[in-house]
Amino acid sequence: MSPALTTPPTLALPPCVQPLPHGIYAIDTGFHRDVFDAAYLVVAGGRAAFIDTGTNFAVPRLMGALRALGLGVDAVDWVIPTHVHLDHAGGVGLLMQHLPKAKLLVHPRGARHMVDPAKLWAGAMAVYGEAEMQRSYGELEPVPAERVVESHDGQVVMLADRPFKLIDTPGHARHHHCIWDEQSRGWFTGDTFGLSYREFDTAQGAWIIPTSTPVQFEPEALQASVQRLLAAEPECVYLTHYGRVGGSVAEVQRLGALLLDLLAQTVALGRREQNNPQRHEALKAGQLQIFIDSLSAHGCTMPRAQIAELLSIDLELNAQGMAVWLDRPAA
Repeated sequence: MSPALTTPPTLALPPCVQPLPHGIYAIDTGFHRDVFDAAYLVVAGGRAAFIDTGTNFAVPRLMGALRALGLGVDAVDWVIPTHVHLDHAGGVGLLMQHLPKAKLLVHPRGARHMVDPAKLWAGAMAVYGEAEMQRSYGELEPVPAERVVESHDGQVVMLADRPFKLIDTPGHARHHHCIWDEQSRGWFTGDTFGLSYREFDTAQGAWIIPTSTPVQFEPEALQASVQRLLAAEPECVYLTHYGRVGGSVAEVQRLGALLLDLLAQTVALGRREQNNPQRHEALKAGQLQIFIDSLSAHGCTMPRAQIAELLSIDLELNAQGMAVWLDRPAA
């Protein structure tokens, strides 16, 4: 077996670190619950990059993964959040303080929020409230402007001799890019390619749904971004929520078709409920029913109450994001 496909037997990885093929490691950040939020560490030629970071509270896990792999802090060349929502980038500033040679590679619409996170903090606090912000995220640390590199569509950066290509992928957020790894034939997709919790895996494989959290959900743009990802014929997708899915071109295409179908159903729900005085609750209930019906067809026998519990955070945030979209003035 190729050394790139397995962890060297002498290394003892922490339980939160899952080795994947091609020198990629998924790190469970511990956000909200186990196997809910992942960051990725990619190693090539003795150099390393983090893709997404989780929150401040994930930084000890990220640094622990680096140490377990025998890599020093000077080995990290890049920190690349897929976008600047705090479950993906909340820990960037604190992590960068530990990595003296790393550059931050971020979408140009998100760069200013990494340098001065005051508006990012205020926007998130409007959604979650002060107590939840302190409990789940901690204070955001700024990144010095001279350490920030803004991405652009089609940009290629190198990790040792391994290329990574970045493309602009709006729809979930306008400050979102995805990262193509030619070696693994996989995309690091943040939230653009939806979320897939391992609790919902069945004999049919993984199950996946779109995420429409506040405040920049744009379904037409999201559909186009997903189709662009699929056009590369990826063999796998690295999700922040949660983990590596796929394993073949056909399996990723199946997941993409499911994602786009559920996106269309969600959009139709939003338009039906647009003027409902009880819209927020109707959007949550309608999404839950769409997802339960889909899970039933997927062979999932989990009780309704358990499904609702596992999706409770997403149902709430999706409904909030859909409301912003529905109330946005027509262009």
